[in-house]
Amino acid sequence: MADSVYISANLTKTQLEFLKMLDDFEIQLFKFSDIEKQLNRKFENLNEILENLVHKELLTRIEKGKFCRPNFRDEFVIGTFVVEESAIAYWSALNLHGLTEQFANTVFIQTTNKKKDKNILGTTYKFVKIAAYKRVGIVWNGYGSLRYPITDIEKTIVDCFDQPQYSGGYAELIRAVSVAEMDSPKLITYCKSIRNIAVTKRIGFLVELFERKTLASFVDFAKTEVNNKYNLLDPQGLEEGEFVSEWRLRLNIDRQELIEISNKQY
Repeated sequence: MADSVYISANLTKTQLEFLKMLDDFEIQLFKFSDIEKQLNRKFENLNEILENLVHKELLTRIEKGKFCRPNFRDEFVIGTFVVEESAIAYWSALNLHGLTEQFANTVFIQTTNKKKDKNILGTTYKFVKIAAYKRVGIVWNGYGSLRYPITDIEKTIVDCFDQPQYSGGYAELIRAVSVAEMDSPKLITYCKSIRNIAVTKRIGFLVELFERKTLASFVDFAKTEVNNKYNLLDPQGLEEGEFVSEWRLRLNIDRQELIEISNKQY
C-alpha cells in the first residue's frame, strides 16, 4: 500500500462498518483480494481502510495482502492460510495426533507451492514443498474460524518416513508406528502416492516386527514392493547392522533396541 495513504485520527463511518461486517461474518483473517467478495460489498478505497485499521492496531497485517484480527493468533490456521494447497504436517502433525510429546519450536507445513520459511507474528514456519501427486490424506481439525487442514495419522507417519529430517527424531517415529491406530488401505494408498519404496519397506518391517495384526494386509502389500536394493532402516544412521534379506533392509538399529523404543512410555 502506498506511503501516501492518509491515516485518519479517528475511525470513519466506513471503517466502523468494515469492522462490524467482519464481526457479523465471523471473519478472523482474510486476503485483500478476497474480502470484498466475502462481505459482498465493494469499498471505495479498501487500501486506505485497511491501512488505517492496521495503524490503529484494529487489524494486524500477517504479510503483504493478508490480514487478521489483532487478537487472532492460532498458528496452525495462520500457517495454512498464508500458502495455498497446504496442511499441517510432519513433526507438528505427529504432536497434534498425540504421537509424540516432543514439541517443535517450528510449525511444519506441507504445500504444493514454493514458499520461503519465515517468522509470522512470533511463530517460525517451515514450508516443505511436495509434488502435487503426494497431496493426499488431508483432514480438518477445529471448527469455524479455528479450522485448518492437517495430514491424517497414516499420511503423517508415511510423510515422516519420507522426510525424516522433519519428524523430530527417528525414535519418536518408530514408537509412533508401534502405537498409532492405523488403517491398512490408507497406508497402502499413501505409500503408493509418495513413490518411495524404501519407506514402504521400513514401515512394513516395523509393523511386522511389532506384530500389528490389524495391519496384516499392509505387510502383504509392502512385501510385494520389496526390490533388490538394500536400504538402511534409519537413513540418517551409520552403515552397519544386520542384513534382513526378506525386506532388503540393513538394521542399523538392532531388533532389541527397536522393541525397547516401542515399549518406552510417553
